[in-house]
Amino acid sequence: MKVKRIVSEERILLPELRDTLLTVEAARLESGEEMSYELRKSIEHANHLAKTSAEKARDLVDELMKLEKMKEDIAYRIANLMPRTRDELRAIYAKERFNLTTEELDEILDLVMTHF
Repeated sequence: MKVKRIVSEERILLPELRDTLLTVEAARLESGEEMSYELRKSIEHANHLAKTSAEKARDLVDELMKLEKMKEDIAYRIANLMPRTRDELRAIYAKERFNLTTEELDEILDLVMTHF
C-alpha cells in the first residue's frame, strides 16, 4: 500500500500505542480476522518496551512539561524510555545546546521513579 499523503500527525506515548494495538488485536480476534506479521511484531515490541501504564506516562509528560529546560519532544522521549540513571538521561539531552545540572537531572529522575 502506498501512502499518498499524511492526513494528520500526533505524538503518542508508547504505553498509549500498546493500548491501541491491544484494542485492534482484540477486535481482529473477535471478528476472526488473521493478524498480519507486522501487527503481531508491533504488539510484541510495544509490550516489551512499554514500562508503565498510559495514564502514568501521560501524567509524567504533564509533570515534565512544568520543568524549566523541557521541550515537548524530550518529555515524550523520557516518558517512553523511562531512564533510571543520570547517564541515560544525559544521553537523551545529548543533542541539546544546554547541559543540565546534577540537581535538575535528579529532579527529572525523581519524577520518572514516582511514575514508574
